Amino acid sequence: MNSALNGTSTPEPAKTGAASIAARLRQAILNGEYAFQARLPAERDLAEFFDASRGTIRSALQQLEETGLLARRVGSGTFVIYNAAHQRPTSDENNIVEFTSPLELIEGRLAIEPRMVKLAGLNASNRDLEVIRDALNLLENCNNDRDCFSRADEEFHLALAAASHNRLIYWMYCQLNEVRSHAQWDGMKNSIINPQIIADYNRQHRDVYMALVNRDIERAENIIIEHLEDARQHLLSARST
Repeated sequence: MNSALNGTSTPEPAKTGAASIAARLRQAILNGEYAFQARLPAERDLAEFFDASRGTIRSALQQLEETGLLARRVGSGTFVIYNAAHQRPTSDENNIVEFTSPLELIEGRLAIEPRMVKLAGLNASNRDLEVIRDALNLLENCNNDRDCFSRADEEFHLALAAASHNRLIYWMYCQLNEVRSHAQWDGMKNSIINPQIIADYNRQHRDVYMALVNRDIERAENIIIEHLEDARQHLLSARST
């Protein structure tokens, strides 16, 4: 298996979902660890590595294909069509990721996610809804483990982004997730997340999922706004203590 995956330091929940697999593969591609025109490992090998079904792997690869990172060639395999050497982020962009505050992150999410969820309501396929449901199941099985919840929360919202079927929005949301991985947010997380907040957030997550299943777009938008406004308020409260 490619060292790009073996070298990933962030632990993953068991039976990793499609959105999380797509995010890890995407990071390896953007870092140039899977080079331009490189062939990815076979679906069977990826399924074994990630402890996931081949259907989940296919869904993850489809997400990356839709965002212009991969192309599948019948009889040959799946190849990287993103040239990382020509598209490295600038130092200014790296600084933005590193120094964006947790409050700026929440406000950025408020600017993007309501529209993202609306598009998911319009465009999500049955398979997209299955991926969102699987991510929700991961969230609800974290049993008040902060780190598990944080990883599963990223996967759930990435699944919403993928379900929008908008490549730019998916890319933008991946950038937001880069910010979430930095120390400022990681430090705040431990002072904010507690069992009651996990329960409240998961209720909202399930309500968003059910609204999407029912194609109730307005309700899905309203819930995600409520969810992010609650997160913003919890962040402000933590900063004032």
